[in-house]
Amino acid sequence: MGATRVVVIGGGIAGVSVAHHLLQLDPDLDVLFLEMEATLAHHATGRSAALLLENLGTGSIRALTSASLDYLRNTPDGLIDAPLLSHRPVLHVGTVRQDEAIDRMLAEGIESATTPTVEIDVDEAMRLFPPFRRDRVHRAIVEPDSADIDVGGLHQSFVRGLRRAGGRIATSGRVDAATQDGHGWRLDTTEGSVGADVVVNCAGAWGDVVAATAGVAPVGLQPFRRTAFMVDGPGLDTTGWAFAGDIDHLWYLRDDGPQMFCSLAEENPSEPCDPRPRELDVALAIDRLNEATTLGIRPVNSAWVGLRTFAPDRSMVIGSEPDHPTFVWCVGQGGTGIQTSPGAGLLAAQLVVGVAPPQHSQTLTWLTLGPTGSGPAEDRDDDNC
Repeated sequence: MGATRVVVIGGGIAGVSVAHHLLQLDPDLDVLFLEMEATLAHHATGRSAALLLENLGTGSIRALTSASLDYLRNTPDGLIDAPLLSHRPVLHVGTVRQDEAIDRMLAEGIESATTPTVEIDVDEAMRLFPPFRRDRVHRAIVEPDSADIDVGGLHQSFVRGLRRAGGRIATSGRVDAATQDGHGWRLDTTEGSVGADVVVNCAGAWGDVVAATAGVAPVGLQPFRRTAFMVDGPGLDTTGWAFAGDIDHLWYLRDDGPQMFCSLAEENPSEPCDPRPRELDVALAIDRLNEATTLGIRPVNSAWVGLRTFAPDRSMVIGSEPDHPTFVWCVGQGGTGIQTSPGAGLLAAQLVVGVAPPQHSQTLTWLTLGPTGSGPAEDRDDDNC
């Protein structure tokens, strides 16, 4: 009998992490990484400006973030050209009417993070992000050990690991039908038929669509739009400036070289698609940012929209479909897919090959589901685009 054939569907950060980790766990697997677009990371991954933010998402999301820290900080040799993390504090501010939201986020950060969220005075907030209008900052809290993540570098690290271990990558191959044929799965794609013993669904916003092609019930994934755009910076040295955002997620921004990266931080439902920015959304974000800062934003250099896809309880869906155990889910990353990708990819790969998570990651085993995610839905979601 030949090697077990595993097809991983979805060219974003989740899929490539799963594919990489499968071959790290079992180099004898025959792994095919399948993407419907002509290029990998075309959708959410390629449009993400991600942070490492430990106080983000549900309890299970935070466990996956913790499980990802070692890979992000100590990436295996030969997989990256430069460190994946660059320190940047994350600063949340609120007006006098937002005390309750400040208190809630502060309490969550103190209770659950490796590095607690701390409250700082207005002077310190102004030092961390000088363009604030001082009269708009009543209170401020900071997550001091957060960092920017090199999304392209992280995605490429998994691609390198996959290729070096003998994995195959196929693009422009949309799955139109998946059927069990007595020898595993037959996937009918736009580029021809593909055979598999195990299918791993990492299709992001299209996760339920892929499931439907295989006769598997949906898990209720909902994509949400988030608008981002670039504008000219203030023409100052921005070294050390924080990532700054409104406590109620009305906007956020950070410097990005000579430009500023800005977002409306909205969450509007969408169908799975290749979304485009709306002028009214960009204009609303500019109004909010100019009210909160002295940047005087006017022309926009570029704009885009990403889809952040959630399961109903806002925890990830990771595990085998009960009625189809060779159909494995790894979807519902929401706004945390980048920072959790090493841990989520490893967990899904362990489930495929039947390896129990090591003792230090037993907190993750409750994510193995059937088939909906689990975890405390009341935990806050935050602001990775």
